[in-house]
Amino acid sequence: MHGFGTVKSISEHTVDIRFDDLTRTVAPETSGLEPAEPTVTVSSLNRPLSALISETVAAMVDQLGLERPSGIVEQMAARWKSGSLVLRPTDPTVSTKELPVETFFHKIVMMRNNLRVLEQKINGHPALTDSEKVDFQQYITRCYGSMTSFNVLFRNDADKFRGATES
Repeated sequence: MHGFGTVKSISEHTVDIRFDDLTRTVAPETSGLEPAEPTVTVSSLNRPLSALISETVAAMVDQLGLERPSGIVEQMAARWKSGSLVLRPTDPTVSTKELPVETFFHKIVMMRNNLRVLEQKINGHPALTDSEKVDFQQYITRCYGSMTSFNVLFRNDADKFRGATES
């Protein structure tokens, strides 16, 4: 009835709301009031806060080279989908651990993505010398080499880990 207003104070049973030229005291339970969609204004940009947050997160995920879990599972070889990874200890008193292969695969891909981000940060770091960058790159290459055991999980060769001796 009065349009949009700004909540000025809240007590146990009432709310004071400031409209354009008047302040109303109402009981929220019986008034039929609904909160407005949160918004944010950035350099004259006025849009729903949820849309701004979604777009910002999507841009950051893209810029960091991260992937959505649904996209990650698409990289997995079909024979492993819906499978389980079972870890059986030699001690029979310790319980077996089982987890979906998709969960394990997601963690492997996230590790790969984090190594890629680390590479980018090393290459772009202004305080590191070229020899220090090469030294750090060799450690990352060795990490990739250690991860080649998991290549059996990947569908495409382009997604697989490559160590120093592989081309």
